[in-house]
Amino acid sequence: MALTIISLMKQVPLPSEMRMGEDGLMDRTKAKSIINVDCSFALEAGLQLKNENPDAKLIVCSMGPPSFEASLKKAISMGYDEAYLLSDRRLGGSDTYATGLAIATMLKHLGFNKDAKEPFMIVAGRQTSDGDTAHVPSQVAENMEIPQATFIETAEFKEGNIVAKRIIEGGYQMMQLPLPCMLSLTPTGIPPRRPTLKGAIKARESQITIFNIDDVGLTNEKIGLSGSPTIVAKVQNIVSERAPVMMSRGDKERELVENLIANLKSGKNALETVTKKEKKGRKRPDYEVTDFRDGAKGILTWAEVAGKKLTRPSLELLTPARELAEKLGNDTKVTTLLIGHKVKDLAQTLIAHGSDTVIVVEDKRLKEYRVLPFASTFEQVIKKINPEIALFSASTAGRELAPRIGVKTHGGVTADCTALDIGEHIDRKKKTIFSPILESKRPTYGESKLATILGFVCPQISTARAGTFEVPTPNEKREGVVKTFKPTLKDKDFTVEIVETVRGKSGLQNLFEADIIVAGGRPAGEVDGLNLIQELTQALKDQGINAEWAASRPAVDSGYAEYARQIGQTGKTVRPKVYISAAISGAIQHIAGMKESDTIVSIDSNPKASIFQNADFGIVGTYQDVIPELIEQVKGGFTFGIKQK
Repeated sequence: MALTIISLMKQVPLPSEMRMGEDGLMDRTKAKSIINVDCSFALEAGLQLKNENPDAKLIVCSMGPPSFEASLKKAISMGYDEAYLLSDRRLGGSDTYATGLAIATMLKHLGFNKDAKEPFMIVAGRQTSDGDTAHVPSQVAENMEIPQATFIETAEFKEGNIVAKRIIEGGYQMMQLPLPCMLSLTPTGIPPRRPTLKGAIKARESQITIFNIDDVGLTNEKIGLSGSPTIVAKVQNIVSERAPVMMSRGDKERELVENLIANLKSGKNALETVTKKEKKGRKRPDYEVTDFRDGAKGILTWAEVAGKKLTRPSLELLTPARELAEKLGNDTKVTTLLIGHKVKDLAQTLIAHGSDTVIVVEDKRLKEYRVLPFASTFEQVIKKINPEIALFSASTAGRELAPRIGVKTHGGVTADCTALDIGEHIDRKKKTIFSPILESKRPTYGESKLATILGFVCPQISTARAGTFEVPTPNEKREGVVKTFKPTLKDKDFTVEIVETVRGKSGLQNLFEADIIVAGGRPAGEVDGLNLIQELTQALKDQGINAEWAASRPAVDSGYAEYARQIGQTGKTVRPKVYISAAISGAIQHIAGMKESDTIVSIDSNPKASIFQNADFGIVGTYQDVIPELIEQVKGGFTFGIKQK
């Protein structure tokens, strides 16, 4: 039986060409579009799998307007055999929940389902650059009731199974998945190939099969804007809150560094603020208030465990959870679900940090996180306690677990939030006010906009960007309730086998706690593999400073650092006292992960680099010339104003 490899592809607008409409939402109709970067790596992964299995059939599928045909034909020119497009105006405005349902329905229409006689697998990009949710692959997999693995770096077809390497915080996992299955690929794999002349001729002569929702048997109920469980309430521009950068002056590297030291001692520029008159909003209408929660109450969080320890982002979740509980009032409680093997002793730590109740699920089969049994456990707990809100950290696990749970509970998920609040939504069409409602705020469109997302199905599910919220101050005298729960788990929940888990000395934990972080970009990696970055970090440590090193996404994608050290929108968000960047141009995705640092020092050879627009102090110079001078200054006792511990 020949293997069929299905690649999901999306075309995305260029963030620079996005415009905000009069309604406060984004207008993408006039923006140029390209194949989503992560999807291009998935396309290549499919081609690589065909190299190992020459008889395999390659199919590419997409959902969007007819203009997507051009990208689908490009996939054919790369080597794909068939292309299908689900295109219908009624799909417009679909959130990720509705998108996942629509794509899964199209695939089932093509004959691909969990009981298919012919083996198949689905590959997709990790996430799209316009939404950056990483939700759709999980939602497609859940709708098709097949196993999945996300953040995959490499995959091979061996003896009827898929053996994949999955990137996790601090290391990686080797996994074995049965067919059919879903894989979402990171951009750390093999770069996508160029179309061949023969392929281009084939693509020009090929026909793209286009379906509408009636063709695939999809109804209007759960698609489009009206059928989506979440909506974008508003979008606003993200504006830098830093004063203009103070650039170093000098003819030689030593002079530049010495001037930097003098500038640091003199202090940062002050930001001039202008008090603006508040705009008078539209008068709040005298509508009836609707409580859509239908009896749901309380907040549920997930305590992720790695290496027998609670992860820091899991504890961070308890800060917004407690704040939301206080705003909701009415004795709203925070419940935390703790899943693992011999983890009950961690319950008191969660209570000390803010949990009112800890539900403990212990099973030796759950020692390592696996999405299927964990999602099933959550589904059963949610049915039992009926929470109004569920919060997850936006870790590699949380970003695949939350959307699967969302499909199970028929609700949407808001990804990678940097702020959470309780508010209300005025629906002038229905003449009602939905209150109270969770306002989930997240950067989007390449971190250039801040979107407020609302969900109307409980639990309202959101994932929080790691490093965004502070860990609550623990109170060891705080009292809470510890309960045990035994979920009903089936053999099919354990079809994905974790062959090996490797967690190295990644510096993951210390990135959140370091006083100084030294980060390098891809050009620095090309010079020496980020060795000077590490030498500067070590020199600071030798002076008694809590320092750690990190990297930009391009440096990680090029293999110069592991994913756990990646700073940015798709990596970690950090808040050190001093952040030093070298050879990082300043893409807005990177800025998102370090903009909350107290002081930012940037080094780049390009005087017009975007990084200087988000820095306090800057040096125009080459990495290999400036960093050695800084290392010498640190060895002489200079520590960027941070006191030794």
